[in-house]
Amino acid sequence: MNDKFYSGFVSLIGRPNVGKSTLMNALVGEKIAIISHKPQTTRNKIRSILTKDDFQAVFIDTPGIHKPKSKLGDYMVKSAETTLNEVDIILYLIEPYEKIKESDRSIIERLNKVKTDVFLIINKIDTVEAESLLKVIDAYKDVYPFKEIIPISAANGKNIDELMNVIKKYLPEGPKYFPEDMVTDQPERQLAAEIIREKSLYLLQQEIPHGIAVEITSMKKRNDKDIIDIEATLYCEQDSHKGIIIGKQGSMLKKIGSSARYDIERLLGSKTNLQIWIKVKKNWRDSDFLLKNFGYDKKEI
Repeated sequence: MNDKFYSGFVSLIGRPNVGKSTLMNALVGEKIAIISHKPQTTRNKIRSILTKDDFQAVFIDTPGIHKPKSKLGDYMVKSAETTLNEVDIILYLIEPYEKIKESDRSIIERLNKVKTDVFLIINKIDTVEAESLLKVIDAYKDVYPFKEIIPISAANGKNIDELMNVIKKYLPEGPKYFPEDMVTDQPERQLAAEIIREKSLYLLQQEIPHGIAVEITSMKKRNDKDIIDIEATLYCEQDSHKGIIIGKQGSMLKKIGSSARYDIERLLGSKTNLQIWIKVKKNWRDSDFLLKNFGYDKKEI
């Protein structure tokens, strides 16, 4: 009988918007990371845990690696890069472009400085023909010695099981780092704040969401009823944005609130009363104090 147990940490890296969060959710079979079609949705490292009878894989979804334009951007890139030498496997996600983008060349340069096994994960293969996919593989296999090259579609689940089998093969023998019923190490408050931010990303105009931060100021269970009262503050950077977020007669804020409440109730397994307040904090993305306040603390990277 083989009673060996395997465990390890797996980092997902790549440019913004290549599908890292979608892939992590697909691998663990739960929605842990928020997703949207807007780049730079993920701001913090998010861990999710998959435990089976003989292995435990801890996935770390990282912010997209890009050229930072603010202190928040700088924090996000550093947050992604610090995982590279601390994990057992790196999943480097790309889209199936036949020509390697400059931003991807820059990531490959960074990978040349790490000793970790790197898998090239070609995502969104449902968008290209097989012949085109072979050209993508040809272009990348000559620029870096990838341990494995695996084409997938995170959105429709294609080859996810195969990818999981390959990951399992490379995990070292090790302990169970987290309890087997735990699927993320993110506190409930942080998950609730991220859900509100996800709905804002989805519902608001292009230029506004990147200037949004969400803070849960209060989360309390009522003594007499199975209801959790949540108060959240949604920060934006400009007075003009505040009006857009509230909407005509509060219509947009109501949409964000009801959409977020649905997901938060599923997360907490309880009815919730969600109140969202809007505040303007000009240029918060370049304020060390406010970044730390909103959970983006460089010292904790």
